[in-house]
Amino acid sequence: MNATIAPVELSAADRCDRCGARAYIRVVLPGGADLLFCAHHGRTHEPALRERAVHFQDETGQLTGTPGTAPDGER
Repeated sequence: MNATIAPVELSAADRCDRCGARAYIRVVLPGGADLLFCAHHGRTHEPALRERAVHFQDETGQLTGTPGTAPDGER
């Protein structure tokens, strides 16, 4: 069975299942259950999530600014 999953934009009301921060990543698992993650937890668990997901929705591109792990001199 190959179902098409219509992307639904995540909103500020969508919260990370791990820590409660705003969700920027939605993972749909076989069977239709979905998990929501903030950018931090989504990136931390991304390899394992992508292996199991039937759909991986990443909206972290909405985040702006210099990451805290940027090299010195990058602003």
